[in-house]
Amino acid sequence: MALILAQELKKTYQMGEVSTAALRCVSFSIDEGAFVSFVGPSGSGKTTLLNLVGCLDKPSSGKLLVAGVEVTSLNGTDAALFRGKHIGFIFQSFNLIPVLTVFENIEYPLVMVQNTPGGQRREAVEELMEAVGMADQRRKRPDQLSGGQKQRVAIARALVTRPKLVLADEPTANLDHDTAMTIIRLMKAIRDKLRTTFVFSTHDARIINEVESVYHIEDGILKSAGGGI
Repeated sequence: MALILAQELKKTYQMGEVSTAALRCVSFSIDEGAFVSFVGPSGSGKTTLLNLVGCLDKPSSGKLLVAGVEVTSLNGTDAALFRGKHIGFIFQSFNLIPVLTVFENIEYPLVMVQNTPGGQRREAVEELMEAVGMADQRRKRPDQLSGGQKQRVAIARALVTRPKLVLADEPTANLDHDTAMTIIRLMKAIRDKLRTTFVFSTHDARIINEVESVYHIEDGILKSAGGGI
């Protein structure tokens, strides 16, 4: 069953009198429980596409359904509510809140987005800290963590709301090889356990070699979709 269905997506940015086509008639579908990546050089449109799927931006034209909802028709408030319920994000720069502990960073979406009761929050956070191997670091703040530890916290935070979909923009770019492979295996294990769909935007071969399907994008055009590079 398709979790994401895109039909003839176009995205054009206007800078004064200059129009730049970031996406040109892109169509694809991604099934629930998939582990896939958009791949392409810088400026190819892969991050733009991730932002559209994540309801952070809207296409200039075309149709986009995520979890059965036509997200292109959502207004700003409804798009934010949809993101909070259905989508988790993992960023290259981690985006952890410096003044919060590991526990509090993971807990944050449950407080700010879903207003989950305290007992349920603690249970959910404890479970994910254990799953990502950060239970013994719960009181540390981001500046006391390694890059790999920060990314583990970011993964736990993305998953704490139990989203159907996790979008990851270059999540291993700042990590050494061994740490990156550990993080990729962790995300794949979580996918296998929870059936969470993972969609990456990357040109990191370490991810590309591990995903099940690769969507190649060049100059805003989807060139191919299949397994491997």
